[in-house]
Amino acid sequence: MEKKYEKELQALVKKSTVQKALKTIETQDPQTVKDQILLTEIPAPPFKEEVRGKQFAAMLLAAGVDTVWTDKVGNVIGKRKGKSGKKTVVLEAHLDTVFPEGTDVKVKQRGDTLFAPGIMDDTRGLAVVLSVLRALEQNKIEQEADVLFIGTVGEEGLGDLRGVKNLFAAGSPKIDSYIAVDGGGLDRITAVALGSVRYRVTFKGPGGHSWGAFGTANPHHALGKAIHYFSEAADAFTKTGVKTSYNVGIVGGGTSVNSIPFESWMEVDMRSESPERLKGIDQLLKTAVQRALKEENETKRRGPALDVAVDLVGDRPSGALDPKTELVQRTLAATSYFQVQPNLISGSTNANIPISLNVPAVTVGVGGVGGGAHSLDEWWMNKNGHLAIQRTLLLLLAEAGIATK
Repeated sequence: MEKKYEKELQALVKKSTVQKALKTIETQDPQTVKDQILLTEIPAPPFKEEVRGKQFAAMLLAAGVDTVWTDKVGNVIGKRKGKSGKKTVVLEAHLDTVFPEGTDVKVKQRGDTLFAPGIMDDTRGLAVVLSVLRALEQNKIEQEADVLFIGTVGEEGLGDLRGVKNLFAAGSPKIDSYIAVDGGGLDRITAVALGSVRYRVTFKGPGGHSWGAFGTANPHHALGKAIHYFSEAADAFTKTGVKTSYNVGIVGGGTSVNSIPFESWMEVDMRSESPERLKGIDQLLKTAVQRALKEENETKRRGPALDVAVDLVGDRPSGALDPKTELVQRTLAATSYFQVQPNLISGSTNANIPISLNVPAVTVGVGGVGGGAHSLDEWWMNKNGHLAIQRTLLLLLAEAGIATK
């Protein structure tokens, strides 16, 4: 961390209004937890974030944004105008969870710990965004830059970052820097975008009775070969070079034990910090699929050949910020202020998109202590949870600037 950013942060903290705002975050902590519980208990399954989004929009208005709207993909955006408005800074958390419709999201408290699917990832992030906004508003702190307080859709799974992709789509207003609040504690700072590609691979054939249609090309057999050839090649590929991962996460198809399936499919996830490595393992998958298709079709004794569809269902670009980037340096300074050793890491978050476009972006943690993310036993405990909110406030003010009178 460069000294000038440490000094910048120290000068910021000395301002009486900032001290009051930091205190406000601490005193409003019970309200922040209430916000977290309220939003957690509004289901936001994949592609169905609308109800939670409406509640979040109402909360942004009540907290003090100048205007709020919902864009065409469902992002909820609240704008707090800056004095100059020459720059636009985003503070964002995501609305969606990984849990399907019908999941019980009622928050249960045992001792000092809250339990519920989505209680931390990323509903706590939404509560952080609201708390920062309230602290600014209640202490009448005006920033130089325009600030967009956003709840995005589609961060998880097959949502494929559709919310943040729309924020940076052609024709969208220019965003100069981006702060996402998601996952982790006070020390973790994501400034390297872990890229991923995801495919749904589907083999299709005529199907038939296991005895009567025996000899017909079998999609399951082709899928098994594809998985074997891919995992064999990918294993060798990933033993050297920049870390790259691969996973066949879901397989499906077939109707009964005595039926040749008419369809067999899998969903595959591949990740790397290196765009080149990601392209390399991507090609290994496609080669394995075509080899399996060819071999299974060569073994058939009757009927038409199989065909295969390789559909891209997820594409998260990779990239990295120079650690000397102002936003990264300010994040390091804001984190160090709390006597915490900052830890720059890679991750797959909404920050992937701006980072890939060379827009300064970081993801900072929601604070407190939690675990079991993406499970029905997800939990969160408010152990100094206000510190992460205070860090986020300082980072936002350092980046957006406090307006001079």
